[in-house]
Amino acid sequence: MKFLKEALPFVIVLLAFAVSAQQKAFKVEVIGEGKPILFFPGFTCTGDVYKDIIKDFSETNECHIFTFAGFGDVAPIERPWFPKVKEGVKTYITENSLQDSFVLGHSLGGTLALWLASEENSWFEKLIVVDGLPAAGALMVPNYKSENMVYDNPFNQRLLDMDSISFKQMATQMAGGMSLNKERQVQISDWIVQADRETYVYGYTDLLKLDLREDISKITTSVFILAATNPYGSEMARATYTEQYMNLENYSIDFAEGSAHFIMYDKPEWFMEKVMSFVR
Repeated sequence: MKFLKEALPFVIVLLAFAVSAQQKAFKVEVIGEGKPILFFPGFTCTGDVYKDIIKDFSETNECHIFTFAGFGDVAPIERPWFPKVKEGVKTYITENSLQDSFVLGHSLGGTLALWLASEENSWFEKLIVVDGLPAAGALMVPNYKSENMVYDNPFNQRLLDMDSISFKQMATQMAGGMSLNKERQVQISDWIVQADRETYVYGYTDLLKLDLREDISKITTSVFILAATNPYGSEMARATYTEQYMNLENYSIDFAEGSAHFIMYDKPEWFMEKVMSFVR
């Protein structure tokens, strides 16, 4: 009993430190009042990716806008990056009683929403997934197997060794394929360049490794998906989403014809109309 009394303050300190460390996996800006909505950005993006729509939502909803560790001005965290982000978000949701909220996630943020909902299948009232997949690696990697996605590989090492000029050129080229909006391409490229390099490399490996195609069968909440048709075309996009989401029972999907990955930039009015109609 004496040992327990002496050890208790130390245990409390450890628990407090653990929670603090989890919350460093992201920063959150909270705006507005009402039904909570969690906004998860995509890979390398800050919460500013939602800047154009937050004003309208904050008039009737409490908006929790995330920026994940290693992106923007948020300090990086140790590996494994994506699992730590997910656990940190779970802690944030429980500590702030945000169960039964709406979630809007773009790209990796959409995958994160699916991951959370597959583990806590009664947590969220609605999920909105914007051009996000349960298994991005299966689309990106030939002969995909989750167990083959490892940190130490030649491609990752080349990215880590790449000089700043070459990395900037790569980021500019990538941004050109992710949005048709020339002005927004500059912002997307800047986010990639500003990202912590190890987070960029190893965090993306975490994303490629994650395969939720079986686990999404556990999700009971309604899921609304907005999917881009560029660059693969409408037929390929429909086939990809049908295959990836075949185990999810309760979902609906709308395709943004002629839009690239950043639908909120390429078709802003269409995007806002679809999201608002689902939320309201």
